[in-house]
Amino acid sequence: MHTKQFLIAGVALLAASSMAIAGPKPAGGTVSGKVTYEGTPAKMKPIDMSKEPSCAKMYTTPPLAQNVETGAGNSLEDVVVYISAGAPDEPAPSTAAVFTQKGCRYIPHVLAFQVNQEFKIVNEDQTSHNIHPLPKLNREWNKSQPPGTPPITEKYDKAEFIPVKCNVHPWMHGNFAVMKNSHYAITGDGGAFTLANLPPGKYTVTAWQESYGDQSQDVTISGSETKTITFTFKAKPY
Repeated sequence: MHTKQFLIAGVALLAASSMAIAGPKPAGGTVSGKVTYEGTPAKMKPIDMSKEPSCAKMYTTPPLAQNVETGAGNSLEDVVVYISAGAPDEPAPSTAAVFTQKGCRYIPHVLAFQVNQEFKIVNEDQTSHNIHPLPKLNREWNKSQPPGTPPITEKYDKAEFIPVKCNVHPWMHGNFAVMKNSHYAITGDGGAFTLANLPPGKYTVTAWQESYGDQSQDVTISGSETKTITFTFKAKPY
């Protein structure tokens, strides 16, 4: 091979190697932002677990109710942000979502998963629980789960937000967010969210909070750009 051909081949090999290291660019655009509140939220009340000593002893101070979770900068946590229109339904992933009962609380407080995706409910406490989701569109059920028993496995075939309670421990409250596709996020500390890999098109982005309801905004994605939006809920002091 001549020197010139050798150099050309070397440059081509180096370019291919660089592309392999960098990896493919994410497909589509991104919607990101933050969920905040204005006003003064109601103070969350301490939970009295004295009737369940095995759980009460797990806390140095009584935990607070989680109806409204606030953070720094007037941010809201545990808000489900999702594409409510513009994205097609997707088949359920093969991995199961997990809802854990620990310290007589639900972890996470809001569990999001897709239609027809399997979810498992685990009891890590030393006491029995009675899991009672309250759907409006899906089948309602109510199941006991003593300590040390296998996980309860279920799935739902319709999208909706479902409150969950424990009939044994009245302070236990959580939520299932049953989604039509994988374009969703739940805000954590700081209230931030990111919805990535959106093909070009017009979308409706909705934010849902269990005490404040929902808000929606329309966003148009034309390429691989990132659009930034903010949802602001009016806090309810009482």
